[in-house]
Amino acid sequence: MDRRALIIGYLLVAAGSALFASKAIFIKLAYQERLDALLILAWRMVFALPVFVVVGAVEIARRKAEGKPMPRRGAVLGAIGIGLIGYFLAMILDFGGLLYVTAQLERLALFTYPIFLIFIGAAFFGMKLSRTSLTAAFISYLGLAAVFATDFSAGGSDVALGTALVLGSAVSFAVYQLMAKRYIAEMGATLFTSVALSAAAVTTLAHVFIVRGHLDTSMSWHYFMLAAGTGLLATVIPSFSVNAGMAKIGATSTAMISNISPLLTICFAVMLLGEAFTWPHALGTALVVGGVGYHTWRELKGQNA
Repeated sequence: MDRRALIIGYLLVAAGSALFASKAIFIKLAYQERLDALLILAWRMVFALPVFVVVGAVEIARRKAEGKPMPRRGAVLGAIGIGLIGYFLAMILDFGGLLYVTAQLERLALFTYPIFLIFIGAAFFGMKLSRTSLTAAFISYLGLAAVFATDFSAGGSDVALGTALVLGSAVSFAVYQLMAKRYIAEMGATLFTSVALSAAAVTTLAHVFIVRGHLDTSMSWHYFMLAAGTGLLATVIPSFSVNAGMAKIGATSTAMISNISPLLTICFAVMLLGEAFTWPHALGTALVVGGVGYHTWRELKGQNA
C-alpha cells in the first residue's frame, strides 16, 4: 500500500478516536444546563438515527444492485436484539453513571470492557483464560481502583453508584462484542451496525415517550448543539472514520491507535470541564491504559503469528 494511503488511514483512525473521546465531554457540558440523563440520550439518538437509517438503506440498495443475498430474518432480529443489549442498555447505564462520576473516571471504567470480554468469554463462550489476560486485568483494575479511591474520597457513595453503572455499561458492551461476531460475518459490519444502532435509537425514543409522554424541546440552542455534537461528532462520524481508516491500515494498527482515546478524554476533561488531575489520576490512567494496551498488543501479536 502506498505511503499516502497509510497516512490517510492513520489520520482517520486518530480523528475517530479523538471524536469518540469527546462523548463524555459533550454530555457533561449538557448536564451543566439540564441534569437529565434520559433527555440528552434521547436527543443524541434523534440526531444519530436518520444517518444510520440512510446508511442501512444505501447498503441494502448496494447489495441488491450487486446481486448479493439479503440477510436472513433471523440475522436481522439477532442484530436488533444485540443492539438493545450493546447500545440501548449500555447507553442508559453509561449516561446515568456520568451523573455521578467525572468524565475521566467514566472513560477509564468504560475502557476496561475488553477485560470483561475476556472473563465473560471464558465463562460462557469457551474462550481460553490466559496468563496475559489475567495480568492485563490485574494491572487495569489496579489503576481503576487508584482513580476510584481518589474520587471516592471527594464524592462518596455517589461515585460508587456512578462507577457501578459505568462498569455495568462496559459489561453490556462486552456481551455485545461477543454475541455480534456471527451476525457481522453474515450481514457485514456496515449493515449490522446500522440495524443495531437504529433499533437502539428507536427503543430509546419509545422509552422516553412511555416514561414521560413527550420529548422535551424547551432547551436552549446551546443544549441542542451539544446534543447534536453527542449524536453526530461523538457517535456517527467517528464510527465511519475508524472503519474507513481500518480498511487502509488494518485492525492491528487501528487497535493500538485507539488506545489514545481515554488519554484524550482526560485532556478534554481537564481543559474544558476543569476536572482535577492529580498524581493518583496519572498513575491510575497509566495502569488502565497500559493494562488494556498490553492485552491488545499480545492478542494481536498472537493473531499475526
